[in-house]
Amino acid sequence: MAGTLKFMSFNLRVDNTGDGINSFTNRFHRVVEILEQEKPDLVGFQEVTDGMRARLRDHLPGYTVQGCGREKNYHGESMLIAYRTGEVELIALENIWLSPTPEVAGSTYGGDQSSCPRMFTSALVKHNDLDAPFYFINTHLDHVGKEARYLGAMQLVQYVSSHREHFVLTGDFNATPDAREIGLITAALADRKAVDCTADLGGTFHGFGRIPPEEMAKIDYIFTDGKCESSYIVEDVPVDGQFYSDHNAVCAHITL
Repeated sequence: MAGTLKFMSFNLRVDNTGDGINSFTNRFHRVVEILEQEKPDLVGFQEVTDGMRARLRDHLPGYTVQGCGREKNYHGESMLIAYRTGEVELIALENIWLSPTPEVAGSTYGGDQSSCPRMFTSALVKHNDLDAPFYFINTHLDHVGKEARYLGAMQLVQYVSSHREHFVLTGDFNATPDAREIGLITAALADRKAVDCTADLGGTFHGFGRIPPEEMAKIDYIFTDGKCESSYIVEDVPVDGQFYSDHNAVCAHITL
């Protein structure tokens, strides 16, 4: 039995007191408001530090939150996934580092990669409305190294290719649509008829409104080998000068 689910990719921006009114502590209520407004079935969060992760787990009603930090002690920024409690069943969970040693916490590709370890969180899940399970994968590629991003994209492709189930991949890829790491994902998975569900959307990174719409880069994506029914940007309209993040979240309705 096929069914259509709503997916979201949501970069929350690390909790930085230097952001003032837009620090995560101050705008957490706006994040919750957006989630209550959009009601995704599954969401991939990026830039979630330890305190943010605890707050989401404690104060995100109706969702189960999974994932760990990217550093060698399993703390630090995480690529969290969240799904509707009672509607989505977790079958298996993996936290995998983008590196030649993917099971080693905190490992990297080196080379042109920044000092930040990069990883992805993958969950094999079963939704009540679907007959078969699928993989929901969330990542955040490097913000410095082009080669590191390409190697990370290749590793993601290899991971998806090693499983027969349908997949949905969300994330901040730190790359615009013309970058080779973005083209790689759909090209390498052409036999799966993989698509960028957000291909027709505009820019997503606005830096708390500092970047005008015509100059915003599109770096947030949702890929799938399911049928993309629709997608859209969740516009970040400030309330009394406060944004919900420095990225626009993106949503997609996908039939699996």
